[in-house]
Amino acid sequence: MMASSISSSSPRTVEEIFKDYNSRRTALVRALTYDVDEFYSLCDPEKENLCLYGHATETWEVALPAEEVPPELPEPALGINFARDGMKRKDWLSLVAVHSDCWLLSVAFYFGARLNRNERKRLFSLINDLPTLFEVVTERKPIKDKPNMDSGSKSKNSTKRSIDGPTRSTPKPYEENYGEEEDEHSETLCGSCGGNYSADEFWICCDICERWFHGKCVKITPAKAENIKQYKCPSCSSKRSRQ
Repeated sequence: MMASSISSSSPRTVEEIFKDYNSRRTALVRALTYDVDEFYSLCDPEKENLCLYGHATETWEVALPAEEVPPELPEPALGINFARDGMKRKDWLSLVAVHSDCWLLSVAFYFGARLNRNERKRLFSLINDLPTLFEVVTERKPIKDKPNMDSGSKSKNSTKRSIDGPTRSTPKPYEENYGEEEDEHSETLCGSCGGNYSADEFWICCDICERWFHGKCVKITPAKAENIKQYKCPSCSSKRSRQ
């Protein structure tokens, strides 16, 4: 059985596409972890070219590829079963995970073909907040960019919190850099509401995930920001509290 065909009910908005991505990812995580013994046995090298599908119903399936050319949706890696007995089990599962990560992205951006630039950016940001299948299978923790690790280039004079909006270089007089700043950050989106950057609003950057937020969206005023040594957005704060 191949992935479901595109129709008027196919996901179209960023939220719908991400929900579809997350459901397919959940199915593949299950196949590669909780149901791994069953998945392994189904990938018999003596069988024909097999693919691993994750469906939007959060179910997974090992099956032959679609017969239609071109297929209605991007297809997963073909013939994953052939390499099974020629590799260590963990290495083989890691390889399947890498190919499955690629497939998940291809399906998401296939559905997102009609999204605009900012919507595609927001979609990838949502996807990127989740561990990849490869990270799950290999039990690697996603590496976050660490602040202040680039030989001091983010010094106090190059603060990431600015009343005038996102800026990572030494501030120039407001009149000088206003136009440049608008151009440089015109594609910056608020990590909370998804709104575009505007130089006349206060923004703050999370020192953990390095996403930007409207001050009003995370209830931080310029005065509060002055007394914050390391800002953690609500998402990063909740992740820390669960650890």
